[in-house]
Amino acid sequence: MKNKSENTRRSFLAKGLAAAFLASACNTKSNPFQPEDSVEPSGEKVRLLSVDGEIIEVDKAFLKPVPELPKISNESERIGIPDKKLVMVIDLSRCKNLKKCQEACNHMHHVHPGQSWIKVYGMKDADHTAPYWQPTTCMHCDEPPCVKVCPVDATFKRQDGAVLIDSDRCIGCRFCMAACPYSTRVFNWEEPLIPLEIAKQEYHCETSVPQKKGTVGKCDFCPDMVRQGELPHCVSACPNGVFFFGDMYEDSVTNGAETFRFTELIRDKAGYRLMEDLGTKPSVYYLPPVNRNFPYETGLKNEPDPTEASNHH
Repeated sequence: MKNKSENTRRSFLAKGLAAAFLASACNTKSNPFQPEDSVEPSGEKVRLLSVDGEIIEVDKAFLKPVPELPKISNESERIGIPDKKLVMVIDLSRCKNLKKCQEACNHMHHVHPGQSWIKVYGMKDADHTAPYWQPTTCMHCDEPPCVKVCPVDATFKRQDGAVLIDSDRCIGCRFCMAACPYSTRVFNWEEPLIPLEIAKQEYHCETSVPQKKGTVGKCDFCPDMVRQGELPHCVSACPNGVFFFGDMYEDSVTNGAETFRFTELIRDKAGYRLMEDLGTKPSVYYLPPVNRNFPYETGLKNEPDPTEASNHH
């Protein structure tokens, strides 16, 4: 089932893996912050976010200019990436409720504190069955009820399968939230707590940044990362390889370390979609929690203590 040939690692992933390698090679000249012999320190420090999510200080003289990517027009954002059908597979047997996916998503999209676009639910199918953890994202349905009820075309379906939100059009009616059977959308009741330079940016549907008060937010499949040949933030942040992402047309999904043929993975591992009977046709598939890598109890430490909430009253 697993395709070991490097040829199956599609071009939209190769760049991301190469970038991760270069970023981690901190003791070589491939490190973008490695000072060159001819460069004198300026003494002016710049604070940056490292690949490990830590704040580091780098001398400004050692920074190398990065060419700006061309801006994508709103029309192109609404059409989508040509010749792709984006798909995600979530392996429930690997989830330990670390919430690294959630943290990465919230950080990169500047999600308001207390809200999350990815939720990890503790699930139990029946009284005598074992519990398991279920990460839940927007399902990016092929028949999205949210799109059908939006009166201003603020939420829309793209040709590549992603369902996005145009916050410049959103009027905050929340019809889409009521229509979504998966409860994956959140409403920005307050002004987002984001840096001023982010708040001043022009809104882009593919980044979902900056969020705006009185609008709806949700998982967007990180199409801006896909355009750069990289994986969505939740996929690359998960240390256990829970999330697989890829292109249904190419019949290939990967978590960065492993690559599978999508159809074979779903067939051989009994993949399924949530609430199939609704006819929404989600683009997110699940692999059942069999032969699990971790016991359910190991993830409980990442859940809030219910006694803490009661102590505040």
